[in-house]
Amino acid sequence: MTQKIKMYGAEWCPDCRRTKGFFTQNNIEFEYINLDITPDASKLVEEYNNGKRIIPTVVIHETAHSNPQNHELAAILGINKQGTVKLYGADWCPDCRRAKRFLQDNQINFEFIDVENTEGASEYVMKVNNGKRIIPTILINDTPYSNPDNNKLTELLHIDKVTDTRIYDVLIVGGGASGLTTAIYAQRDRFDSIILEKKNIGGNAFITKKIENYPGFKEVSGPDLMDRMEQQAATLGAKIETGVEIVSIERVGNFFKVYTKSEEYRAKSIVISTGSTYRTLGIPGEAELIGSGIHYCATCDGAFYRDKEVIVIGGGNSALEEGMFLAGFCKKVTIIHRGEKFSADEIYTEKLTSFENIEVHLNKKPKEFIADSDGNFDKLIYSDNETEKEGELTADGVFTFIGLIPNTKPFEGFLNLSNSGHILTKNLNQTSVEGIFAAGDCRFGAIAQVAAATGEGVVASYGLKEYLKK
Repeated sequence: MTQKIKMYGAEWCPDCRRTKGFFTQNNIEFEYINLDITPDASKLVEEYNNGKRIIPTVVIHETAHSNPQNHELAAILGINKQGTVKLYGADWCPDCRRAKRFLQDNQINFEFIDVENTEGASEYVMKVNNGKRIIPTILINDTPYSNPDNNKLTELLHIDKVTDTRIYDVLIVGGGASGLTTAIYAQRDRFDSIILEKKNIGGNAFITKKIENYPGFKEVSGPDLMDRMEQQAATLGAKIETGVEIVSIERVGNFFKVYTKSEEYRAKSIVISTGSTYRTLGIPGEAELIGSGIHYCATCDGAFYRDKEVIVIGGGNSALEEGMFLAGFCKKVTIIHRGEKFSADEIYTEKLTSFENIEVHLNKKPKEFIADSDGNFDKLIYSDNETEKEGELTADGVFTFIGLIPNTKPFEGFLNLSNSGHILTKNLNQTSVEGIFAAGDCRFGAIAQVAAATGEGVVASYGLKEYLKK
């Protein structure tokens, strides 16, 4: 996708010559509009600059920049010594936030292209990803990479990582509500803490469009609430790193070594708050169509289906909540559930009746996803639980919400887990290994609610405080 750059200037202007030279040196295509020979150009410049005639005025993706210096242009256009970096994404995308944060933390200039508000951007993303809507898509010297993790970006951009040799009082694995709360309480107790998050700060709460049961708020958006928690933890002194995936933990004397895919960290105590991920159906066609019409997060991917028809699979609180969220901008939402009635709370089932563009199919079991000739989702085959007859639902996309799986695989064999994979704990959220605590959705017996998760973090902080005082 060619970026739209216009430069308004004049031949006698020294800064215009500098700017033109910068574009030429970096092989950047631009349209040059000479104010001295182009009618109405001066008037446009004045409109861009609130009545002032400032040149050069550079317009990039419809945004005007008044006499930008070369380093400012490099930052806007993503120009670095390693090459040019462009990030196609959206503000609501968790992995986009993770990638943006990584690039910013490592002083990498990048051009951010909003796929929702930039003409042709969404189509370009699908083109380079063989029809799949994958964001972030990051271009490094015009070579596209689909949602690269931080380790891959480190490799591609030749970033030198400095080993962290500090021994932290507490290392928190996971930056959701429980992990952030733990850090807030730990820092208030003067314990040096670090949060290592695999993806984005905020966890599943961040991708929740609207939270209506968090004390003190009639309603609050998940991103807003998680941003506030992150800011509070950081202000108190907690170190926060995203895109860091834990591989294993080892006790070495009186502290622990935490191994990631790229480096290791050391800490006197650990709190595991890795949360959970969405469960899949495991039916034919699902794995092949993920990203090509099948999704598990309405907040992340719902915007791709504005004014289109979608299917929501599930009957719990999440399924109905996300279904109603999608109904706010989709042409039609069809909810299909294998049970005879929804398992969601009554408040959700009551709200559901107010949506004219939501259709419900109960007692139906999904059997297979079918693709169209382009390899994108086309229809869902289901069977009726009473008659065993098959039927089909055609739509533009599918969103599945059938439960959660705890993110505890790296701790198998090291910590005691339940049959469901949740971490078993005792008093003050202490795990089977002294000095390691668990909090949030990954802990056995926890309630998957944001308010409950913050309480889990408080309990874990008291446990680690008692342990560290020994």
